[in-house]
Amino acid sequence: MIRAVAGRELRALFLSPLAWSLLGVAMIILAWLFLVQIESFMQLQPKLIAGASELGVTDLVVAPLFDSGAMVLLLLTPLLTMRLLSEEQRSGTIRLLFSAPISTAQIVLGKYLAMLGVFGLLLLLIALLPLSLLLGGTLDLGRLAATLLGMGLLLACYSAIGLFLSSLTEQPAVAAISSYGLLLFLWIVNLSGSDDRSGLFEWLSLTSHYRPFLDGVVRSGDLAYFLLLIIASLLMAIHHLESRRRGG
Repeated sequence: MIRAVAGRELRALFLSPLAWSLLGVAMIILAWLFLVQIESFMQLQPKLIAGASELGVTDLVVAPLFDSGAMVLLLLTPLLTMRLLSEEQRSGTIRLLFSAPISTAQIVLGKYLAMLGVFGLLLLLIALLPLSLLLGGTLDLGRLAATLLGMGLLLACYSAIGLFLSSLTEQPAVAAISSYGLLLFLWIVNLSGSDDRSGLFEWLSLTSHYRPFLDGVVRSGDLAYFLLLIIASLLMAIHHLESRRRGG
């Protein structure tokens, strides 16, 4: 049943011009940023060679691309997740799902898997940008793999939070604005000016757990942070929908 819900949601997403428009906009912006980083690298390359610098294309092109890409996708993700459950509630089709022989958890997980499918396609397209550099140079493939893992976890986290906030309201616009607010807060929460790098704000920050992946560092604490945030968001969405289901 989870696959049925995911398939239904995927069809709805890809039959909608919104999903294609957002994917197209995301790729155009990221491709432009990629070209800008390559141009900057080409200008710096003689100085790097003269100074025998260890910095390479992975440091100066790939890492900045994914760093900027995380913010671009933060701005676009709520537009995709806003309608996942809020539209069902506004149109009344949520009652049809509640009356079907399917659990609330299956509804939430099905919709979440649909979003992961969309972002999986997007991540594949993004990966083609740095991989194209292999046609004329070399890359640190291990670091690229870590970067893609970090981006995948970040997008999964964006989706889970957006899905949860979509379950709280019947207005997709409210869900989108709420997602923007919460995701942006988690992105900048460590900019408190505190020197305590092990403090609560630093631990809560998406950036402090995402950017080590850009350096090729995969830490168990960062993996646990993303998984905890994803699981907590999905559980809260399930709990809220289950309360609504029982309340009629």
